[in-house]
Amino acid sequence: MSIKDHLQYLKDTTVKEVDVRSAHQQFADNQSVLIDIREKDEVKSGSPTGAVRISKGLLEMQIENIVLHKQQVVLLLCASGNRSVLSANSLAQMGYENVFSIKGGYKNWKDSGLPFEVPKMLNESDNERYKRHLLIPEIGEEGQMKLLNSKVLVVGAGGIGSPVAWYLAAAGIGTLAIIDDDVVDKTNLQRQILHTNDSVGTSKVLSAKKRLEALNPDINIITYKERLTKENVDHIIGVYDVVLDGTDNFNTRYLINDACVKHKIPNVHGSVFQFEGQVSTFWPSKHENAPCYRCLYPSPPPAELAPSCAEAGVLGVLPGLVGVLCATEAIKIIAGFGELLIGKLLVYNALDWEFDTFEVQKDTQCKYCNSNKNTEYPEYVEYEDTCTL
Repeated sequence: MSIKDHLQYLKDTTVKEVDVRSAHQQFADNQSVLIDIREKDEVKSGSPTGAVRISKGLLEMQIENIVLHKQQVVLLLCASGNRSVLSANSLAQMGYENVFSIKGGYKNWKDSGLPFEVPKMLNESDNERYKRHLLIPEIGEEGQMKLLNSKVLVVGAGGIGSPVAWYLAAAGIGTLAIIDDDVVDKTNLQRQILHTNDSVGTSKVLSAKKRLEALNPDINIITYKERLTKENVDHIIGVYDVVLDGTDNFNTRYLINDACVKHKIPNVHGSVFQFEGQVSTFWPSKHENAPCYRCLYPSPPPAELAPSCAEAGVLGVLPGLVGVLCATEAIKIIAGFGELLIGKLLVYNALDWEFDTFEVQKDTQCKYCNSNKNTEYPEYVEYEDTCTL
């Protein structure tokens, strides 16, 4: 059987087709996933606005990361409507029940005046720098572009913020912001890997900026040499896609939580105490039952019960591990793969090599993550500074 006859056979017996206008309407109404399966060189000239772009050869490997369940409507688009028929047949054999090939492909889409865009593409330098990411199906070029187009705020350039910022810069976060009003002290060097002996006495954010730009000069590093307060938190946090909380005091943790809940931004939280580290993601707007930080810790402990950072101490390598876990979570959020720590608290004990994961329940009485458009959002609260867990 010739290829032409085989395609016609699939159209007659197996593969469902849809015209470009119907496909556009379904996609615009958020009733489907639109996947452009053409090769990179073809996509350079344009692609339907908002489409997921995965070449035909990688589609079967990556489909599970794009389509959440096998009943979801999937629209496949190629150049003229032939390759999409073959791919639709392959996905049907994998158990996907509602896969459609778009008749006439991108040529008909563009000729019909439907919206398209010329997507940003990785340049030669990007392909070299992020090659190991591009080889991973869960990230690939699509995920790497998401990282390069993202904006992340790291609160604190200390023990946790240092490895977080270092690995996010290496991963290609396009805009990486750091806020910290402190200066580098010699006691920081035991764990705060962004700073060196030459940095002692200088601003932490400027020390961090210098190191990160040396690591990856192609990204944008923004610094805030100030403390996060209830007066500036909305102005600073509201423009970012993800916020990473690497702070060591409850006052700032609650402030970050409350602002992130208000602005519907994921809050990746990391904390350390002597030999123990904790990591979680608070993102109530993502899921109805997702808790916020206040659901886990409704109120700070009395100041006299929370030892200061200097009194408590911390194993120097521990913030590095916690920071790497936080950076991993941020990359997964932005690139859109894997399971997140929403509603879960990951606890690590360095003394006995134990990793434990605990469920965090949403507090139905929490006035922050249960607020809605009919309820005035609570005002930000300032607490007396207390450190550690």
